[in-house]
Amino acid sequence: MQGQEIVAPPPLGLSPAAVDRIRFLRTQFERPQGGLRLRIIAGGCSGMQYRIDFAETPRPSDVIVAADDVKVFIDPKSLTYVKGSSLDYWEDLLGGGFKVVNPNAKSACSCGVSFSV
Repeated sequence: MQGQEIVAPPPLGLSPAAVDRIRFLRTQFERPQGGLRLRIIAGGCSGMQYRIDFAETPRPSDVIVAADDVKVFIDPKSLTYVKGSSLDYWEDLLGGGFKVVNPNAKSACSCGVSFSV
């Protein structure tokens, strides 16, 4: 068995825009079983930063957050920092990207990529 799927309540909420974007990425990468991998790594101007990549499959220790037909893979260490957060996707005339709305963050940089707890 790869990963541990969470049924309810999910530790990470996924907005409809994020779900749609993950579906688009699966099609673009031609990986119908793929999903996003959300990790927390050291760095950024606030101490920790979000790293979001497309992944073909979960790792054995990943927690899998599912919404509709899409999945997000989160390693247990990163889950500690994002539990209770939500993942959104935004677009404007200059581009777009995923955004983590994290109630655990005590501060964040202006770009929204790094945070501290």
